[in-house]
Amino acid sequence: MESKILPAPLRPGDLLRVITPSGALREFKALQLSIEIWRSRGYRVEVSDNIHYSWGYLADKDENRRHQLATAWQDPDCRGILCARGGFGSTRILENWSWETNSSTPKWLIGFSDITALLWSLYNAGISGVHAPVMTTLADEPTWSIERLFNWVEGRPLEHLKGCPWGGGVVTGLLLPGNLTVATHLLATPLLPNLDGVILALEDVTEAPYRIDRMLTQWRLSGVLGKVKGIALGSFSRCEPPANIPSFSVEEVVRDRLGGLNIPIVSDLPFGHDSPNAALPVGAIATLDADQGVLSLETKLKTI
Repeated sequence: MESKILPAPLRPGDLLRVITPSGALREFKALQLSIEIWRSRGYRVEVSDNIHYSWGYLADKDENRRHQLATAWQDPDCRGILCARGGFGSTRILENWSWETNSSTPKWLIGFSDITALLWSLYNAGISGVHAPVMTTLADEPTWSIERLFNWVEGRPLEHLKGCPWGGGVVTGLLLPGNLTVATHLLATPLLPNLDGVILALEDVTEAPYRIDRMLTQWRLSGVLGKVKGIALGSFSRCEPPANIPSFSVEEVVRDRLGGLNIPIVSDLPFGHDSPNAALPVGAIATLDADQGVLSLETKLKTI
C-alpha cells in the first residue's frame, strides 16, 4: 500500500489561485474573509477573473469553469488551487478532462462537498488533494481546524480525530474522504476510484433520512462496499426528517445500512458541512481504530 503523491509543502510567498468549478458564488464577504486568512499567512492569492459570473445555478458555462481549472493547474507559478464553494457542477467539467500530470508539477487542490468529484479524479491520477473547507466556509472554522489545514499543506503532521466507536477492530488503508451525495453519483462512472482496501470517509448535509437510506442502499447493491476496509463518518448536518411524517432518524438509517458490514466503523468525526470541518488528506495512509473511535494519519509522506 502506497500513499498518493503529495505536492511539496507550501511556503509563505507561494501563489494560490481561487477558482469556482461548481456552483454560482453568493457568499462574497465570506470569500474575502478566507482570502485574508491565507494572505495573513504570507501567501499570494489571486482570484479568477470571472469569479462573479453565473450561468443558472452554475458559476459559469462548463468550458469556462474547465478553463479556470486548467489555467490554474498548468500555471507553473501556481502552487495551490483553492475552490471557492461547492454546490453542483464539478462533475460536468470532468468530461474529457486530464490532469496532465506529466507536464505540470502536482499542486494542492483544496475543497469539499461538490469538490469531491475533483478530489477523487485527482486521486485517480495518483495525486493527493485535501478534503477541507472551501473559501466560503474557511473563515467560519474554529482556530484549531484552520491550523490543521495549514499544518498539513505546510508539511506538518496532523493530530488524530476522535469519534464514536462502533467496534470491529483496527485497519490501515488509503483514506478517501468525500460527500456522500456526490460520491454516490460517481458510482458506475470512470470517476469512481478503485475502492480496494480504502478507508471511506463520508459526510453530507440537508439530506432527509430516506434519501440517505436510498444512497447507502445503492452503495450496498453496487457491491463496492465489500472492497472497503473501514468507514469513517463525519457530520450529517441538517438531515432531520420532515415534520409530521413517519421517519427514521439519520442515525438509525446509517446504523441500519452500514452496521452489518462487519468492518470497522467510526462515526461523529469532526468533518463535513457546518463547522468544524477538519482537513483530511485524500489518498494518505490512515488508521481507523473502531474500538477506540480514532482516525489517525500516517506521518511519513511521499512528496514531489
